[in-house]
Amino acid sequence: MKLNTELNLPASRLTHKMVFALFVTLSLVMVRPVGAAETVKMTIVAGHPPVLLWVKHFRDTLIPTANKALAKTAKYKIQWTQAYAGTLAKVGEELETIQQGLADIGGAWNLFDPAKLPLQNVGYMAPFNEASPATVTEIVEKLQKDIPAFGAQWAKYNQVYLGGGIAADSYHLWSNYPIKKLADLKGHKFGAPGPAVNWFKGTGAVGVSANLTLYFNDLKTGVYDGVMVFATSAMPQKLDQVAPYITLSNIGTGYAGGVTANKDRWKKLPGEVKSAIMTGVAAYKTAFYKELDKRIIASFGIMKKRGAKISKISASDRTKWANMVPNVAKGWAAGLTKKGLPGRAVLEGYMNELRARGAKPVRNWDKE
Repeated sequence: MKLNTELNLPASRLTHKMVFALFVTLSLVMVRPVGAAETVKMTIVAGHPPVLLWVKHFRDTLIPTANKALAKTAKYKIQWTQAYAGTLAKVGEELETIQQGLADIGGAWNLFDPAKLPLQNVGYMAPFNEASPATVTEIVEKLQKDIPAFGAQWAKYNQVYLGGGIAADSYHLWSNYPIKKLADLKGHKFGAPGPAVNWFKGTGAVGVSANLTLYFNDLKTGVYDGVMVFATSAMPQKLDQVAPYITLSNIGTGYAGGVTANKDRWKKLPGEVKSAIMTGVAAYKTAFYKELDKRIIASFGIMKKRGAKISKISASDRTKWANMVPNVAKGWAAGLTKKGLPGRAVLEGYMNELRARGAKPVRNWDKE
């Protein structure tokens, strides 16, 4: 009777269905108190450990920034599962893991999936320039927008590219023997990531495809005599302990990948959650490059204190090296173009952007 009075309805019109509907509505309100944030579960993946900069800033920047953005309205909160260091995906398995929906978001690295994302590896096909990592990333992300078929590569693997692209600091040599001149490479094996093995062609050295997680043990057990790597990863992995000779070679760098989300999962997320994650991705990229420059200097300093012997390849040997390497980029671009991909357009666009930004490539790979 009291319920009937509050609704201001005649008793004859208060049907059982109306009472039931009202009961369900009140139950839902009781389950989720007014003002309580809706929890959204998200799994973020990276094969590498957080000791490496691009994973560290998932934990220290992307996630806290997204959480802070959502806290402004308190309508949603994300319950994060952080799956790093091979707990869900090994290095190079991230793309597939996100594609299958085993992770919702993460770092997808084209560097370790050259067969699936060949266009994104353009920088590794066109080495020996002086572009900064941030510049390389800006160029690739620009071209992914300017050339639709380029950016569409991520969608083939059920992913949405969110941004946050990164490139490592310039590649140099770490070896278990001193390298005084270019000719000293001859007859030795060097580990290198994916397409970077091409950089040893013509030198008399043998490039072996590998990745950071393998370098230390492989060097220790004599799988190869040195590695092509960058300082900010070599230092925390303590590669100088098994390859104490560092030869500054300044081969350059390439775009390594960015932050992607499972396409199906992304579609279902509330707009406010998407916006918060995008804010986190933008902050992630800014934080990564802000810390990168400081880390480069600090990394070399730490390795030197640990006993590493640092030398530098001569400018003439660097130029000679660049001219020794066959023009893999030209064949790479032509091969992709035959497959219906914009290989030539991407290579030409990349080289044009490098020149326009004053990167001074030793070789104009697109014009030979």
